[in-house]
Amino acid sequence: MSIARQHDAEQHFPVTADFAAWIAGLRESDIPETAFVRARHALLDWFGVTIAGAREPLVEMMAAEYAGEPGDPCTLVGRGARARPHDAALVNGTASHALDYDDVNRRLHGHPTVCMAPAALALGELLKSSGREVLVGFIAGTEAGCNLGEMSDEAHYEAGFHATGTMGTFGAAASAAKMMRLDAGATANALGIAASQAAGLKANFGTMTKPLHAGKAAMNGIIAARLAARGFTANTAAIEAPQGFAATQAPDFTAGPIRGDANRAYAVEEILFKYHAACYLTHSCLEAIGELREKHAIALDNVKTVRLHIRPTHFSVCCIPAPKTGLEIKFSIAHLAVLALDGVDTAALESYSDANANDPRYIAAREQKVQIDGRSDIDRLAGAVTLELGDGRTLTAQGDVGRPAVDQDAQWQKLSAKFHALTAPVIGPERARAIEDQIARLDGTADLGALMQAAH
Repeated sequence: MSIARQHDAEQHFPVTADFAAWIAGLRESDIPETAFVRARHALLDWFGVTIAGAREPLVEMMAAEYAGEPGDPCTLVGRGARARPHDAALVNGTASHALDYDDVNRRLHGHPTVCMAPAALALGELLKSSGREVLVGFIAGTEAGCNLGEMSDEAHYEAGFHATGTMGTFGAAASAAKMMRLDAGATANALGIAASQAAGLKANFGTMTKPLHAGKAAMNGIIAARLAARGFTANTAAIEAPQGFAATQAPDFTAGPIRGDANRAYAVEEILFKYHAACYLTHSCLEAIGELREKHAIALDNVKTVRLHIRPTHFSVCCIPAPKTGLEIKFSIAHLAVLALDGVDTAALESYSDANANDPRYIAAREQKVQIDGRSDIDRLAGAVTLELGDGRTLTAQGDVGRPAVDQDAQWQKLSAKFHALTAPVIGPERARAIEDQIARLDGTADLGALMQAAH
């Protein structure tokens, strides 16, 4: 086959139908147990960041607008209120991304769990689903969203689309369709409906609208599946069709089957977790700074210059030059580097304050000492740091947060520590332990009642 004909065949591959058939046909027995383990890890982390984010000002606004009646079927996590399914998904999804402390997946080029978990949990409450059914729905949605993100490659993100909002909408629709047991035809319609709702602009990074992308993705996924279940129609080739999603939003889209390699790990197994409460693209440099501080006992005042080596594509994401708020610090790698060098705990939520953004000492250090070097040879999730010290020494270190953890037990322990640090001050240690216990044995629970009661 000629290169031209091969490209033509790829572009005409029935992506939407293939995804729909896989989602509808996925059986619990098809999924390896390691995927269920990692799904529980993702949910533990999700509940932690959602409960901690549930009282943020932006979530207060969302809840004031969308909280429902006491008899509504779904829980607004961390708020002691209830709502209709799509409204619960909207508020919970927004809350879970409010702190920008949630997980990422490099296939998605964004944050998977904040989109898929709110959809699966809301429908799990509505449908009285078992814990295992919720996990299957979450895994299915994560696989769909992440593989579509991989097919879209980096060009979609670089064009200014926030993949959490776009790919997350498809993933949430897949989760919802699986939870509702839609057949392949209805699932294809759900994906088609999702295609016209998939949105999210990187221009809104550093504002309240960025977390709204996650909430809208979860909400729109539920709307898509529930309308499709009623017979609502859409273009069942909406992903790959002329003037469809790929043609309009993903210029380097490479069509193919959702599970072209049946032996490949599920996307949920490749989820990466945050241990700094900032944009994930800053984490490798923060890890490198932490390593240098630990090895050489350096401090901000000892440093003459700081060079941060990152991918040039990061400049439009995490390089706010002069952050004015705690939220903007999360997307200012130069300011974060200064904080880290001064020993500020970048895992602590209180570090992201307006006071730290406007501290004259930090501003002076950022402007006088920090240089950002764009290097295309660095992996997308990696970074490096070069420090020139006042005593003439030059220190270098590299970080790479792009590899999933190998030790599952160790990862659970790290996530547990993060979870309790985030939730115990908000809901108390007893309820926090109850949530962790429910998630740990979610596979065997008949419904979500006890979990959601503890997390209300």
